[in-house]
Amino acid sequence: MSTSAARIAAYEILLRVEREGSYAAELLHSAWLTKLTSADHGLATELVMGTLRWRSGLDTAIARSSSQRLDKLDDEVLTALRLGAYQLGWLDRIPARAAIHESVELVKRARKRSAVPFVNAILRKLSESLPRSPSHLDSITAAETPSSLAIASAHPEWLVQRWYAQFGFAVTRQICRHNQSIPVTSIRLRSTSAPEELRRAGIGLTPGSFLINARRVLSGDVTKTQPCQEGNIAIQDEASQLVAALVGQGKRILDGCAAPGGKTWAIADCNPNASIVALELHAHRAKLLRKRVTSSNVQVVTSDIREFPLSDPFDCVLVDAPCSGTGTLARNPEIKWRLQPADLADLRSRQLSILSAAMMHVAPRGKLVYATCSLEKEEGESVADEALQNNKFFHLRNGRDEIAQLRTQGLLSTNECGSFVDGPYLRTIPGIHPCDGFFVAILGRE
Repeated sequence: MSTSAARIAAYEILLRVEREGSYAAELLHSAWLTKLTSADHGLATELVMGTLRWRSGLDTAIARSSSQRLDKLDDEVLTALRLGAYQLGWLDRIPARAAIHESVELVKRARKRSAVPFVNAILRKLSESLPRSPSHLDSITAAETPSSLAIASAHPEWLVQRWYAQFGFAVTRQICRHNQSIPVTSIRLRSTSAPEELRRAGIGLTPGSFLINARRVLSGDVTKTQPCQEGNIAIQDEASQLVAALVGQGKRILDGCAAPGGKTWAIADCNPNASIVALELHAHRAKLLRKRVTSSNVQVVTSDIREFPLSDPFDCVLVDAPCSGTGTLARNPEIKWRLQPADLADLRSRQLSILSAAMMHVAPRGKLVYATCSLEKEEGESVADEALQNNKFFHLRNGRDEIAQLRTQGLLSTNECGSFVDGPYLRTIPGIHPCDGFFVAILGRE
């Protein structure tokens, strides 16, 4: 029995995530995976994301059956064990013998033959002790304390405790449950003919939750369709679409932290006659941004906004700041294993300096949208409040009024958007809202 292409791909991706700090979602869409069949790509995605989502639970199960400490194991060995354990305990459609055999073969492939008996023995023990495909999401629902919730949902306890203090237990449980589920794929329509073209291609769609031009994908691989390949749709979470819509319209628009470009593209579509400048700090990401956003009115500039020279001011400025990403853990589960409490202070300092620099580029009576895909107050309210204290030319615009304006413009498909409002700010919460978690502050210049 040879090792399947799907498992080899999953194994190599998990190793790169562990060693290089790569993001699994990006690797799963790499060019080197295009040779996989749709079925193999689907299995590789399931194995990678499932292993990352449930890592702490997998490690606990492995540790109970191992005579060696996990931190003493080579990356290649521990990764093979995690992959095998995930298949044994979470995927009931995969025979135990296949999960064990292929994990052993992965260790051989990694030239760790001395570890083969160890891996084989551990996985055989797990095949007898792990219940086949237990209802892990039900275990999350049954948790009664932050500590038990952290264990049941495979989250770091310090992170769960923070959410509990901020949102309360019921909401925190919803966040954790959402993070352990496969997130919905949302698209933004760029052509009126796209829905019918997708239907003919076998893609099942349903309307978005709150935006007129959003659709949720129910079935089918939208990435292989003609509308996607021709750019008539954009794959974009609905919360991200909302942030772009809040930027509004102007003659000159600045996207201060633009890559990977989803919001830039959406802003350009709503402002076809505007002059738009999209800044990206890293040259390779700026190159990808230019490739993705082909709108002729968008100028991509490789620059840190904190060093971008002052010139003619902009009517609208977006700062989608680099952040912890705790609002996107369903899509990027590796973040929860990398993030440390001390990181939040460092991120906050960087976000404040970026926002303060961006404020210098806003024209009188102009608008600045500050956003992060984070649930943490340090990266949201705290940054916006201090920036406003330091610059008396700006005031905080009311989030409820901004949502009402989108409704007046006919951009919202529902009147039920009041739950986004968090005081004067806007916030989406995974599990409460059907999208990623975003924080938005809208600042107006006098």
